Amino acid sequence: MSLHATPAPTHPRRRPGARPGMVLAAVAVVQFLVSLDLSVVNVALPQIADGLGFRGTGVTWVIDAYALTFGGLLLLGGKAADRFGRRRVVLTGLAVFGLACFAGGLAQHAAGLVAARAVQGAGAAALAPAALSILTTTFPRGRTRTRAFGVWSAVNAAGGAFGVLIGGVVTEFLGWRAVMVVNAAMAAIAVALVLRALADDRPAAPAGRIDIAGAVLATGGTSLLVYGIVVSGDRGWASPLTVAALVGAAVLLTAFAVMEKRTTREPLVRLGLLAHRPVASANAFNLLIGAAIASGFYFVSLYLQRGLGTGAAVTGLEILPFGFGVIAGSAVTIRVGHRLQPRALMAGGALLAAAGFAWFGSIDPGGAFLTDVLGPSLVASLGIGLCLGPVASAATAGVADGEAGTASSLLNSSRQIGAALGLAVLGTAAAARTGAVVTRRRSPTASPSAWRSARRCRRWPPRSRSLELPGTGATPIRRAPPPRPRLLRPHVTPYTTMGTP
Repeated sequence: MSLHATPAPTHPRRRPGARPGMVLAAVAVVQFLVSLDLSVVNVALPQIADGLGFRGTGVTWVIDAYALTFGGLLLLGGKAADRFGRRRVVLTGLAVFGLACFAGGLAQHAAGLVAARAVQGAGAAALAPAALSILTTTFPRGRTRTRAFGVWSAVNAAGGAFGVLIGGVVTEFLGWRAVMVVNAAMAAIAVALVLRALADDRPAAPAGRIDIAGAVLATGGTSLLVYGIVVSGDRGWASPLTVAALVGAAVLLTAFAVMEKRTTREPLVRLGLLAHRPVASANAFNLLIGAAIASGFYFVSLYLQRGLGTGAAVTGLEILPFGFGVIAGSAVTIRVGHRLQPRALMAGGALLAAAGFAWFGSIDPGGAFLTDVLGPSLVASLGIGLCLGPVASAATAGVADGEAGTASSLLNSSRQIGAALGLAVLGTAAAARTGAVVTRRRSPTASPSAWRSARRCRRWPPRSRSLELPGTGATPIRRAPPPRPRLLRPHVTPYTTMGTP
């Protein structure tokens, strides 16, 4: 196949009698399920560690196992949707995802849960690009397409936001195993909706023999890239393991690009698709949005719990306004998106989000929720809500139906890699600037004027407490902090915050 040849189009069909709204509902439930899972499991990690006897930071493999298979298999999942039919791939992904959730809920050992999470990530890697490609090929340009992508982005945000709350309530009253059962039940509901809404859409005849070697190189390279970014948070960028993983990823992905250019078989990703300007620009934009969201959530959560002394449950509630802001921004795109170009909404949303994150950058170590968290959260989230639907639409606009799954998988991959990379880089920068501890709150004996003076000269008040950061294993001690308190690099995964695939 040549560099610029496009595959024969395939058109998903609605089941006779099914309305477009039912198709949108099925896709929305699938996306809500993926986003919800990322949040609810994060909340349950402490109970999981206690219940299955994870040692040290080993419990993070509950997240990392999912991250590696999800990030590594996204391109393969998108290609499978194009080649074998989106309905079939969504149903297969839901079955794998739901059964893995159920198996995880029954796990009696740490290794069993980690294995179940890895299988669950593989199911999600099939679900995410196939579901998005259904929107791309089902809804035409114009108002219906704008509405569909607006609903998709709103549900995406709602799953992540409410996952924190649902996960906290379910874990608190029913235990962490119930969290896995909830996901399995959601998968069963999604299967029923997909069966009702979509008819079989597999291509009449495959375009050609698939490039197996290219698929192996792409999957291996993407997996090594995700793994290298993940381990950088714990071991550092100069660690031999981190360097080996990133170098290996570069070698495999370079070999993949060379092979795809020369192959006569059906490539996993046609290089002409990557050269398509709207696709390339939207994915670069998406990578930056993913980096901003992931790192922003991490540091805001840390500020609430370690800076303002807020408990985990209250922190989950105080983060909810961010999700509501994204939903509000998505609602705006539904109303006005058909009158504006996607790039106009993306530019306006990015500027608004940048203003919100800049506001976050001026927060006071002894600040308050209303002025230092709620205000910037609403501004930044509204801007992000304006971006999510248009960037998904732009990344799939002008793409042949037969490549919609591949384009959708590229969009998901750029978001997840951006999230992991942003958290790793900014976490490293924060650690280099501040060091090993953080300050919980201002000294009760320090006056406001003394606090402001100390902040201006970059010193912190005496008699403050140094606190343990997540994953450090250190015992908190009471002592006067150093002139410039330090912050350890976070354990990095694309899924340490609300899900936004």
